[in-house]
Parts: sequence; C-alpha cells; structure tokens
Amino acid sequence: MDISFLIVTRNRPADLRTTLDVLKVMMDHERHEVRVFIDGCEKTEPLIPEYDWVHWSKLDASISASPARNALYKNAQGTIFIGLDDDAHPLSLNFIEEVEVRFRESKNLGILAFQEVRGLFATDTEARAQAKSATNYLTNDFVGCGFAIKKTVYEETNGFPLWMDIYGEESAVAIEVLDAGYDILYCYDIQVNHRVDVEKRKATGRNYFRFEHQLQNTLKFYIVYYPKPLLKILKALLHNFRKYALTDLKYFKSFSQVVFSTLFKLPSTLKYRITVSQKTIDAKNKLAPVKY
Repeated sequence: MDISFLIVTRNRPADLRTTLDVLKVMMDHERHEVRVFIDGCEKTEPLIPEYDWVHWSKLDASISASPARNALYKNAQGTIFIGLDDDAHPLSLNFIEEVEVRFRESKNLGILAFQEVRGLFATDTEARAQAKSATNYLTNDFVGCGFAIKKTVYEETNGFPLWMDIYGEESAVAIEVLDAGYDILYCYDIQVNHRVDVEKRKATGRNYFRFEHQLQNTLKFYIVYYPKPLLKILKALLHNFRKYALTDLKYFKSFSQVVFSTLFKLPSTLKYRITVSQKTIDAKNKLAPVKY
C-alpha cells in the first residue's frame, strides 16, 4: 500500500461525504486506502455502508482529536500517511503524484505541510485561484487539516500525543520529527481546500474553547519536551494574561482554570516527559513558522 488517507471525524457527515467523494475519484483503490475514525458521533454512522471501500473505525464516546489520530494512525498500511480534516480535500492537480515526488526527491524529508486554502468555493478552480505562489521553505510545524508524513518517520515518534486533546497536537509530532533529524517542508504548490466559512468564523468572534485548550496544550508541550520549561511557561502565561485574561471575564476564568488544571495534572503530564535536545529547540526557533 503506497498511500493512506487518514481522517478523524466528529459530527460533520456532510463535510466528510464531500471529502470522501473527492478522494474516491483521485485514488487508485489497489495502491491507496482511506481510513476514517468516527470519534463518538452517531450521525456519521449511516455513511459506513454507503462508503464500503473506506476502512472505518469508531468509538461510541469521543476521546478527542489527538488520541483519535493516535489510534487511527496505528492501523494505517501506506508508506506515506496523508492527514486530512473531514472538511478539507486536495486541490492540486496530480495531488498524489506531487506528494510522492517530494518524498522521492529528499530522503531527509519527514513531513510535507500543504498550503491551506480556506473558504467555501463553487469550484476547485475558484479555490485554486486563491492559492498563493511563493518559494517552498523549511518550517518547524504543520497544520493538521492537510499534511503528509512518511510512515517510517511517524513510527520513530510517539505519534499524536495521548496527553493532548485538540489544538496543538501537530506541534508535538513536529518537534519529535525535528529531533529525529528530519525536515518539514512547507509546500505552496500542494494545496488543500479547508472548507470553512471564513466570514462566519470572523463574525463568531472570541473562541473561549479554543483559547482554553490551546493554552493548556502549550503549557503541557513545554513540560513534556523542554529540558528547562519554566521560563517558557511563565512567558506563555504572561502573554495570555495580558492579551486575553485582562480583557474579558470569560477569558480570565478560562485562564485561571488552565493554571489550576495544569498544576493538578502535573504528575500525570510528567509521565510523558521525553525532553528533546537543546540543539533541536535552537534549530526549531531558527526555522520559519508554518503559514496559516
């Protein structure tokens, strides 16, 4: 098996249907597979008999995105794993061939980060017209809605972390890939359409759920990977306190909850502590960030 398309889904059957319909057309069913993990949502289950060429796995109760990815990726058979969100699909013409060529060109390439084209478009041609053109570059992270990683590289890491839930799990895999000596390449010419309503998201305004989980996972990230995490933790707390907690009561409550939760759960978080080298951290800091 050459390629495994891997998708975790929860409560978005219509979006998932669109993504699967795109993949069915572009893939070779003898060389490629699609695996979908249903993370505790009954409304998605009616799709299972309809898409009988998909390898399905499911849980009745949600375990959240990162643990679900961890479980899903263990069963993938491809030599290259392509991770997609359930509301994201490949845009590039000859998408699969382009991914395979990139990995053939560089033995040291661990992860391909695709360009994310956000928005709802009438056609893929319209979506591709919104993509940016620039020089590909080495980066220190990737976006979970569209990326590829070699199976052998993924297996050198601990996989998507069980100690995170959602928002930030990509950074954990990325730093372990960098620490193993591999590159992460941001590729402008390989794109996915992340079908989010950009205007609606802007109108929604403040996202307290995202804030709380991102802050919590950022603190855990430093605790697990950094040899001396205290200064980074204090800087993260100070930044988020000034920017968010001081401006909004709900943010302040979320901030306080994260602080107490992190302290309370510190012993369980420390069980996963696998510090990377300072050399890796220095190299990571010198790399350009991923484009969002």
